[in-house]
Amino acid sequence: MLEGKALVEDTDMPMKMQFHAMSIASQALDLHDVFDYKLIAGFIKKEFDMKYGEGWQCVVGSKFGCYFSHSKGTFIYFTMGSLNFLLFKMASSSNSHSH
Repeated sequence: MLEGKALVEDTDMPMKMQFHAMSIASQALDLHDVFDYKLIAGFIKKEFDMKYGEGWQCVVGSKFGCYFSHSKGTFIYFTMGSLNFLLFKMASSSNSHSH
């Protein structure tokens, strides 16, 4: 639906993982109603948990604020159309960065 229209706002993820995040988000939007943020976020989280290990968190919506800690190399914030996507892996206390 919105494939090819992703804009990365901030990230510390490797490029390959960034493309995977945007691809999975596009798949989620194809499978679920664009306003069902919870199902979209759940789909993305489960895919990343399976591929990169458990502990991923995903927030999807049009307006939200946040402050969180994440493991180095696991954070991306991007937009597709009017939706914002925040994806990150929970941080251990010794390997955290805050946003």
